[in-house]
Amino acid sequence: MEPFDRLCPAAPTWTLDWPAIRDTFWWIRRMTGVPQDPQHHAEGDVETHTHMACQAMVDNPDWRALPRHDQTRLFATVLLHDVAKPDCTHHTDDGHITAHGHSRRGDLLTRRILWELDTPPAWREHVAALVRHHQIPFWALERPDLQHIAFRVSLLARNTDLATLATADITGRVCHDTDDILDNIALYRDYCAETACLDTSRAFPSDHARFLYFRTPHRDPDYNAYDDTRLTVTVMSGLPGVGKDTWITTHRPNLPVISLDALRTTMRVKPTDNQRPVISAAQEQARRHLRAGESFVWNGTNVSRQIRQQSIGLAAAYKARVEVIALEAPLTVIKNRNAARPQPVPTAVIDRLVNKWEAPDPTEAHTVHWLSTQ
Repeated sequence: MEPFDRLCPAAPTWTLDWPAIRDTFWWIRRMTGVPQDPQHHAEGDVETHTHMACQAMVDNPDWRALPRHDQTRLFATVLLHDVAKPDCTHHTDDGHITAHGHSRRGDLLTRRILWELDTPPAWREHVAALVRHHQIPFWALERPDLQHIAFRVSLLARNTDLATLATADITGRVCHDTDDILDNIALYRDYCAETACLDTSRAFPSDHARFLYFRTPHRDPDYNAYDDTRLTVTVMSGLPGVGKDTWITTHRPNLPVISLDALRTTMRVKPTDNQRPVISAAQEQARRHLRAGESFVWNGTNVSRQIRQQSIGLAAAYKARVEVIALEAPLTVIKNRNAARPQPVPTAVIDRLVNKWEAPDPTEAHTVHWLSTQ
């Protein structure tokens, strides 16, 4: 996966060429000089830690034993695991340095970086999921939502990879609690093995059982829920210009469509205006279809999980089966298509949406399809 495959150390020397990595990636260079709290990172700035974590990964016999494809993907992950720290680092009033939220923001930034490098969606989402959860094994057994997190990671990536990443993260720094954290990582591996999600995707009795599990706290993941769905709601997800209207015309030609773009036109609401009236009108249309038991398409950008939840939650309340169609295309294709529209979406709006983009995943719906429209 260029350029990661070219830069990833390989046998027999396993040489880590850090100057070449710095020259290749702008996001590595901007880590230089970003401070970290010496209590947890006595080694220095974020770039120093990332360099050390990469070396720790390369020195790990478990990583060296992986197939080349897996080595490269994990190498990309350790390079990116703290990619958002420059955006999140600040000094607290009591003199400490924190980077609160860098894992979640790192997920978003990783997705954008890898999308712009044209990496395959599944490869990209594997890396992004590991970046988002890279600290989980450190304190996993203290989290009440551990099972949900471990199962989600297994559906998008692999918990063995998460444990390997966490090991590189903690051994690639100077801190006082390395041994304790390594013990916690080992416990996390044991937990994942015991719950059948360490090196494989967690199995569920059905897609409906999985859907309900991730929507219901403390639900038994092995309970084979009766499928009482009565219609299907197709939720579109994708940036402006990705081709959602074309896909619907081709693949769901006979279904009614709730189109946020059409509502904006009718209501004379610009993409830069407050979107709440548009969402409210769309939800009222959806309720009419749901009450009548009519399948339909919800057509909007829906790039964030929070926004998708508005339509998915409404559908679930009416016992609808939910399918998410996530369409993608390269940035240049999207820009060209958008420019050809009668009413192009402002570039600033597209850029803002890209920065909020969370790709749909199997924890959100009965089925999720990632499709390219380039």
